[in-house]
Amino acid sequence: MLDTLILSRIQFAANISFHILFPTITIALAWMLVFFKWRYVRTQAPVWLDVYYFWVKIFALTFALGVVSGITMSFQFGTNWPGFMERVGNVAGPLLGYEVMTAFFMEATFLGVMLFGRGRVPEWAHTLATVLVAIGTSMSAFWILVLNSWMHTPAGYEVIDGIVHVTSWKEVILNPSLPYRFAHTLLASALTASFLIAGISAYQVIRKSDHRSAKLGLKVALFSAAGFIPVQIFVGDLHGLNTLEHQPAKIAAMEGVWETEKGAPLLLFALPNEETRSNDFEIGIPNVASLILTHDLNGEIKGLNEFAPDHPPVTPLFFGFRVMVGVGILMLLVSWYGAIRLFRKKELPKPYLYVTLTMTFSGWVATLAGWYVTEIGRQPWLVSGVLRTSEAVTTVPSGSVMTSLIMYLAIYAVLLVAYVHTLFYLARKDIVAHEVPMKQQEA
Repeated sequence: MLDTLILSRIQFAANISFHILFPTITIALAWMLVFFKWRYVRTQAPVWLDVYYFWVKIFALTFALGVVSGITMSFQFGTNWPGFMERVGNVAGPLLGYEVMTAFFMEATFLGVMLFGRGRVPEWAHTLATVLVAIGTSMSAFWILVLNSWMHTPAGYEVIDGIVHVTSWKEVILNPSLPYRFAHTLLASALTASFLIAGISAYQVIRKSDHRSAKLGLKVALFSAAGFIPVQIFVGDLHGLNTLEHQPAKIAAMEGVWETEKGAPLLLFALPNEETRSNDFEIGIPNVASLILTHDLNGEIKGLNEFAPDHPPVTPLFFGFRVMVGVGILMLLVSWYGAIRLFRKKELPKPYLYVTLTMTFSGWVATLAGWYVTEIGRQPWLVSGVLRTSEAVTTVPSGSVMTSLIMYLAIYAVLLVAYVHTLFYLARKDIVAHEVPMKQQEA
């Protein structure tokens, strides 16, 4: 039977997996809206305003689900993980408070102006509201990632009678992994939003080939994704080097390295076997893992046996990392192909539009895979070197946790299906809305 610890971990994973789907869209989509509005202000072309108003509806829907699921997730600090706030509340409490005061209030205040204010406030004020909402989403991500990064690479603290106290807020906030984690997350959001826009726009173009605003949205999204992918690869490399320095056990699990070795191969495929502490059916490229991680063909990578028994589970990290990278490669190929054709003023072939449609939620897949690698890779620690996961879990009976877990999963499944259905419903409704003026012009 599953005990309270495992069930609480599964429940938190389910909650945060559902929650992260929505901020990973809104963080970057808010800035996309700024771009659409800026282009309208500069050109006065109505098509830019059409794109803006279509995507502001989706932003509002996504923002609402993100807020609701975030509140639900925060309750679990008390219900499932009371030891977390008891031990590190002096760090976590203020950081979460900063997020509410400096970011969420800004988003909530100006969101109404952005959604309903045009025509009621000056154009510049409406544009400014859009910018401030975008700044608010990024600030919110910043404070949440400060806390998350600190849990991975804690700094600026001391432990007195088992309780963590802050000695330097500067070191807490600017902990060693924050710059890489923050940049990596923002770029992941940019790619997620880009492919969401590209996929929905491709769906509209498939159904109505002369849909001007959809074709414009598709163009912006593909150029955006094509530009962000190389930057994400570069930042990902820096993030990997930082992780190798501060969390070498996580890197060893990601690469399936059991024994410390120089010139470690890049494993394209393997089946990690934790019983024999080796890999079955290895297919690898010699020396490439060392080259990527240390920038030296013969660089040394510490093996998992160096950290036994306190190393993370290997299989989810090994495959999660490859799913993330694999989806990233698909994003690169799809976005570059489309961007090159558009740059050459060529039409996008219909089969390509269908491929782009299938990539609509590819950002979610990559984000979840990367998130699992990050969070499972911290185990068995909740705060690395400070607080073990088992020390923070609730004493509530496992049956109660199981009941709430089933309820959460059922609700989230319904909400997710409804959300996806609504996206495509809005896309079809937008097509109809654009057909009516054209019929009137013909008449």
